[in-house]
Amino acid sequence: MTGKPPPPIKTPCIKVCVIDGTSGLCLGCYRTLNEVAGWARLSAETRESLMAELPGRRSQIAPEKLAMF
Repeated sequence: MTGKPPPPIKTPCIKVCVIDGTSGLCLGCYRTLNEVAGWARLSAETRESLMAELPGRRSQIAPEKLAMF
């Protein structure tokens, strides 16, 4: 054992945690509630894959909702 702490988990969270009722996506990071809740349990590869997918989800949220942030 090296005594070093594990590396921090990468996350797209920007501390705007509001789930849009229509799309089911967070208005800050575009993850689903299940993805947010299970993020720490996902493999690094799965997190990286999801993070690459998130920008494309923005279009699923009505622009007027995103204008609030």
